[in-house]
Amino acid sequence: MQPTITSPAKRNKLLMIIIKRLIHYKIFILMILLLISQQTLATTIQVDIDRNPVNLNESFKITFTANESPDDDPDFRTLEQDFSILNKSSGSSSSWINGKSTKTLQWSLILMAKHVGNIIIPEVKFGHDVTLPLQISVTEPSINKTSNNNEDIFLEVETTSKNIYIQSQVLYTLRLYTRVDLSQARLDEPELADAVIERLGDDSRFNTQVNGLDYSVTERKYAIFPQKSGKLTIKPLTLTAEIITNNRPNFNGFFNSQATKTKRIESKAITFEVKPAPTSFTGKHWLSAQQLVFKQDWSGDIKQLKIGEPLTRTLTLLAKGATVSQLPELNTTVSKDQLKAYPDQPVLQEQKKTDGVIAFREEKIALILSKAGDYQLPAIQIPWFNTDSQKMEMAEIPETKLTALAGVQAIVNTPQITSVNTQAITTTAPINTVPETNYWIWLSLCLAIAWLITVTVFLRARTKSDLLIKDVDVNTDISDAIKALKIACSLNDAQASKNALITWGSHTFNESTLGEISCYCDARLRDEILHLNHSLYGKSNSEWQGKKLFQAFTENKARKKTTLDRDNTLEPLNLL
Repeated sequence: MQPTITSPAKRNKLLMIIIKRLIHYKIFILMILLLISQQTLATTIQVDIDRNPVNLNESFKITFTANESPDDDPDFRTLEQDFSILNKSSGSSSSWINGKSTKTLQWSLILMAKHVGNIIIPEVKFGHDVTLPLQISVTEPSINKTSNNNEDIFLEVETTSKNIYIQSQVLYTLRLYTRVDLSQARLDEPELADAVIERLGDDSRFNTQVNGLDYSVTERKYAIFPQKSGKLTIKPLTLTAEIITNNRPNFNGFFNSQATKTKRIESKAITFEVKPAPTSFTGKHWLSAQQLVFKQDWSGDIKQLKIGEPLTRTLTLLAKGATVSQLPELNTTVSKDQLKAYPDQPVLQEQKKTDGVIAFREEKIALILSKAGDYQLPAIQIPWFNTDSQKMEMAEIPETKLTALAGVQAIVNTPQITSVNTQAITTTAPINTVPETNYWIWLSLCLAIAWLITVTVFLRARTKSDLLIKDVDVNTDISDAIKALKIACSLNDAQASKNALITWGSHTFNESTLGEISCYCDARLRDEILHLNHSLYGKSNSEWQGKKLFQAFTENKARKKTTLDRDNTLEPLNLL
């Protein structure tokens, strides 16, 4: 069969078709890459609302926040379908943190819903950058307001919790309604015996309608934690306000340019029943919360530990709807022969948000294994009462096994320490043979005694001098080590800092490893020394910073001096 021979014209035509198709494919691929790059490089814009739910005819604030400039100015026209835009504002701020510049841009809008229901706040376009949709619940306006006579100013208070248990969170909300201008006002704080009261966040302001009249509303929230069971009553709050009137002042002087009248109003009292801890709760420590998170973190691999190298265990407890004083102690590890535990001071924090208090407790424990093998850390259980489900629950960290490998030890470089050796100097004087005459015998004996006295005095003086020189040299070495530590910490040189610490510890405590030296220091310095040791021999990729170490070293030195001065002070004698 003869092969088909294609003419040059047909070959050129076929080649052009292939080239055109390749060009189309390249354009298609480039379009896909452009779309992917736009999605990858898109600016993230966060959307927040100050209140949810809201009543119909009540305004609320929506904020759009970006950490870098978006693609274009925002287009808020999509919001006008379900909301009325009452006000717009924008601003930006810049800050410099850890050598990096950060920028924040914000757009704030005051909106009011046009109808009742679960309304979706649609996405807002900032050019090619788009926000995520958000849902808000809009309810019917409340008819039973405190004001029945269309007052110009009145107070409204309410509590949200129904089943209230001892030490559980009760949200107390205060609202001030006004449709007049105030020059100044003074409002009492809520008082309740046998209760902890915490103010939540800043006041929020919005507009609403009551009985067909427009009001400006200032809302303030509190978290109340009753400390005993039984019936409790929050007394009425009193507001004393200076209301600006339309009347002109009696004289046109420089002072008293506005005429005011004083008005005093009160809220209603609120009474609620506090239940004791339920009998179904079997834990030793009563803890009630809406939500609880308990976790642990490790600074290294717990399955491949080095003997003598510290490992830090971090226990964290988060509780929503509880105070930090209610959180129990977390660490249950005790030191044994082959396992040493060095707990640090716990970190206690509270966040006060508009929806309640969030309590935070963190404990760090440095663990050091001295022998190869497996070590079992017992499980940690924290029983707590869920105020939402009204049931007891258990937060637990299961039993944890640590494994120290045989033949693997922490690397410790022992520096060469120069010691001062005091050597006794012996001097022998030649004794000349002389004729045995009484005169020369007695003369020689006297000279020998005088010489012995001189040598003895000289040797005693030399010994004292050598001891003094040795003491001065040791103090000089310690001073040089502290100076070297300061320089190394300022340069963030971890290895030089370790060498300076070991030199200091060798002269101060006669110890030559960071782990042993840390045992003689206070909690903060001990933690920083262990952190240095971990940064040298651990798996952390972060750059070590020496500022905290030298600051802790300085504070440790100052505390030791204060303690020494206090111990050296004589107590007054009590004469009977």
